[in-house]
Amino acid sequence: MQDFANKVTVITGAASGIGAALARKAAGYGMKLVLADVDMAGLEETARSLGDAQYFPMRVDVSSAEDVERLADTTLTRFGAIDLLCNNAGIVPGGRHRAVWEYEVQDWLWAFNVNVLGVVNGLRSFVPRMLATARPAHILNTASVSGFISGAGSAVYGASKHAVVRVTEALQASMLECGAPIGVSMLCPGLVNTRIFETERVRPDHLRSDAVEMEEPETLKSIAAGGADPDEVAQQAFDGIMANRFYIFTSDSFDAAIAQRTEWILSRANPAFDDFTAMSQKDVKPA
Repeated sequence: MQDFANKVTVITGAASGIGAALARKAAGYGMKLVLADVDMAGLEETARSLGDAQYFPMRVDVSSAEDVERLADTTLTRFGAIDLLCNNAGIVPGGRHRAVWEYEVQDWLWAFNVNVLGVVNGLRSFVPRMLATARPAHILNTASVSGFISGAGSAVYGASKHAVVRVTEALQASMLECGAPIGVSMLCPGLVNTRIFETERVRPDHLRSDAVEMEEPETLKSIAAGGADPDEVAQQAFDGIMANRFYIFTSDSFDAAIAQRTEWILSRANPAFDDFTAMSQKDVKPA
């Protein structure tokens, strides 16, 4: 996908962070935008940064298949096409560092409902409509370097992003099998300066847990604050889409950890994972 002008993009998780940056970048390329999030106040803030771009904001819970179906139908009704789908919405259960068995069922359900089913619902609703038009298009799924490394830290989020990696690789394989004119890219950010560690603010009431009462470790906040600028990440995403690149990594700081994990797997060796915080510090910009 080379020409974005007057094309239509759908961006989930558009109220903040990478999603808002993708929206600003798409607007700069002259695209028409459908912006989806559960945070309507955040969507309004994103909209104010889009200049004269044509956009339509929608409250959408990506974990709801019905909401995402409505998103797809509304996009076609308002703009008549779907050229770029950005399955970007994602959350991180908050609270202190916990061992994998200490997370509550609500944490697992929330993370997988948003991070994994959000992507799956997007594919189930949009891909058939995109295929039906036989129009060249592109799909960008936001995964994470956490989908390629492992260890004790952020087990719930990491497990969900491993699933997103597998789903997106399957999507790419399926597109090749059917010869569809739809490109696939997977955005794999390292640390980015977003509110990703503050997503407890949008946790639904029926999935509340004790984590809501836990204060977020300041180390994670400071790490995020030193991460890459979201607008730079959005530019990397669009550069990758234009190059029809599947894996779009925003940093090489985790390459050694990815290579080490792969070596352990191939050599059948027992892993000795590094601390996630220590690995993350390598991805933080110097003051």
